Amino acid sequence: MSHHHPIRKAAVLGAGVMGAQIAAHLVNAGVDTLLYELPAKEGNPNDLVNAAIGRLGKLKPAPLGVKAIAGQIQACNYDQHLPLLDGCDLIIEAIAERMDWKKDLYEKIAPHLNADAWIASNTSGLSMTELSAALPEVLRSRFCGIHFFNPPRYMNLVELIPHAGTDPAMLDNLEAFLTTFIGKGVVRTKDTPNFIGNRVGVFSMLATMHHTREFGLGFDVVDKLTGPAIGRPKSATYRTADVVGLDTMGHVVSTMQNTLPDDPWKSYYQVPETLSKLVEAGALGQKSGAGFYRKEGKVIKVLDAASGEYVVSNPQLSDEIQSILKERDPVKQMAALRHGESVEARFMWAIFRDLFHYCAYHLGDIAASAREIDQAMRWGYGWRLGPFESWQASGWQQVADWIQADIRAGKSMADAPLPDWVSDGRAGVHSPQGSYSAAEDQLLPRSRLPVYQRQLQPELLFGEQPVSTTVIEQADDWRLWTQAGHEDVLILSFTSKMHSISNGVIAGIMRGVELAEQNYQGLVLWQDSEPFCVGADLKGALALAVAGDTDGLRNMISGFQQAVMRLKYAQVPSIAAVRGMALGGGCEIVMQCSRAVAAFESYIGLVEVGVGLLPGGGGLKELAIRSVANTKTGDAFPLLQQYYQQVAMGKVAGSALEAREFGYLTERDVIVMNPQELLYVAIAQARAMSDAGYRPPISQQTWSAAGDVGIATLQMMLVNMQEGHFISAHDREIGNHVASVICGGAIDRGTPVTEQWLLQLEQEHFVALTQLEKTQQRIEHMLTTGKPLRN
Repeated sequence: MSHHHPIRKAAVLGAGVMGAQIAAHLVNAGVDTLLYELPAKEGNPNDLVNAAIGRLGKLKPAPLGVKAIAGQIQACNYDQHLPLLDGCDLIIEAIAERMDWKKDLYEKIAPHLNADAWIASNTSGLSMTELSAALPEVLRSRFCGIHFFNPPRYMNLVELIPHAGTDPAMLDNLEAFLTTFIGKGVVRTKDTPNFIGNRVGVFSMLATMHHTREFGLGFDVVDKLTGPAIGRPKSATYRTADVVGLDTMGHVVSTMQNTLPDDPWKSYYQVPETLSKLVEAGALGQKSGAGFYRKEGKVIKVLDAASGEYVVSNPQLSDEIQSILKERDPVKQMAALRHGESVEARFMWAIFRDLFHYCAYHLGDIAASAREIDQAMRWGYGWRLGPFESWQASGWQQVADWIQADIRAGKSMADAPLPDWVSDGRAGVHSPQGSYSAAEDQLLPRSRLPVYQRQLQPELLFGEQPVSTTVIEQADDWRLWTQAGHEDVLILSFTSKMHSISNGVIAGIMRGVELAEQNYQGLVLWQDSEPFCVGADLKGALALAVAGDTDGLRNMISGFQQAVMRLKYAQVPSIAAVRGMALGGGCEIVMQCSRAVAAFESYIGLVEVGVGLLPGGGGLKELAIRSVANTKTGDAFPLLQQYYQQVAMGKVAGSALEAREFGYLTERDVIVMNPQELLYVAIAQARAMSDAGYRPPISQQTWSAAGDVGIATLQMMLVNMQEGHFISAHDREIGNHVASVICGGAIDRGTPVTEQWLLQLEQEHFVALTQLEKTQQRIEHMLTTGKPLRN
């Protein structure tokens, strides 16, 4: 990778909600970061910025990968610490959206910046061209917008907004830095109001609110229709408004009113009356306890627009719309909405039609191509498909004809004719050749920046062509394949549901290791989507347990143990490429591969107690070994106790950094910020280990067991946990079994034990637990509800 301009240090100006969280994510990514705020009026001048850093630990979802790294953010104030800006290569301004305040700040910092620093504003709506004019002329070419979405750790989108004078080389470097080192999906936008994500996203919300009134639907009914039912987040429309804050929503809408006076849809850019009434009454959404929704104890109530009262939320949908939403074929589904009789179907057609019409009409002004709009909506708003993809999947030309008909009938903005390009016989806007640009009237291929060569299997838009791969062998639940240009490394992908571990998957692991040892430099375990693996196939296990088939259960467990030991002792390196959840057996696979390459957003844990079982695939054995390996000096028992407690409570690490603290990842395992680069890095690791002359670990290792004394200590801890109501009686019983295994059984403390000994114990105790009625109830409950039962 070439870095003409390394970013050694970054500064974030403004420690408000966004600024502080951006700083948090920069330290997550290992970037040396300064965070600036106004000096406190009295006491320690850093009081305000310190308070903002302190709040990071309490925010949900957590901005920090582990709480302790808040200490790596360097606290600064504008009175004392401006000279430190000289050492920063990237400055991100994230203060309030006031042009005059931003101009003052730019003048104040300008004399302190080094000659190569890049300056960026995290504004969500102000014009870059206007902001750049506030900077001294020498700095303007190094200025642009970097717009993070909230919460910045979890929202993939970052909009990169140049003004006319921005140096193109800087933009390329910044895009590469944000992609690889911060792990973001970068979309370049034009300098138009609200850029792309919020321009389309807020329009979509306003159109939805407009039609909610027109069709007289309840707010909770609309949320039921505009969430996961159509591939959007469960906060849907009105709950999203509550989360964002109704005052903030109002502010965004009035910005659109002021900045888009000539937009044909300007009649939509109005704060709905219900919303302004709520704000006047101080009901600002989640932060004030009430908005469109109000929580009373456990009961969720929703505002009834007619009466102005909150009523218990229990949204009912007509039979017609329920059957339309179940339709898997998008072409049939859209046709059913277009021709539907029910008020919900007519409402849904209206919001899709307005969205498609709006995006087509504005494409030329707001984006380089349709790709930018669809990626922005996927990455910044969590839509499964962007607006153009949805349209294309629903039958481009047919939908275009219906929109035309609605325009002629006066149902859709008549003063916004559909552009000619929409109807020139095309099948859509995305194709293997590229995505349509209205501004240039041609298909534009994906970005050719070198950073994107690191994304071997990029996330595709509907209509794009997958990268070619060669399948070497495949069977029911697995596929062995190689990536073009990297034929020396074998890749294993599970094709089971949620990538769970079935007998088929176990056979795939055995076959993968066998083939890799014969013909390849290494074996990479990588899934084409999250999760990495949610653990054992519980259905099969339950059937054997209920039938009392203990031999069948033993065979299942010993088969899995053999497979993970094969990964650990393979003659070529085995690499687990992890993103998303790696739970139970998934965690055991990760721990026993030669190395893990984990995306920052990996959620790893041994959760078997939740289904009344214990880790039976080497997880407890590995924790016992790691408690010794990770204890630098003195007694290993305190660390074993920590690891034990994690298993007894079924704790899942909230990031790859935390998984390291939990012992599920080691210091040697690699953390990657961008999950799209996981496969590239995993292949590179396999190759580097192979090139270094890889040898597997020596297989006859022994260590000193904690033994009977250890078991007794851990059992005392369980008694206290049960008395404190942290665990149930059945949890305690499972915990006793876990203690017996992790301590090496009822033997003298300090007795040397082997891996085989612990695997045998895992197997016996696992089978014993499956025979308990309460365990069978837990498995049954997980299979039917997807949630753990605490019986």
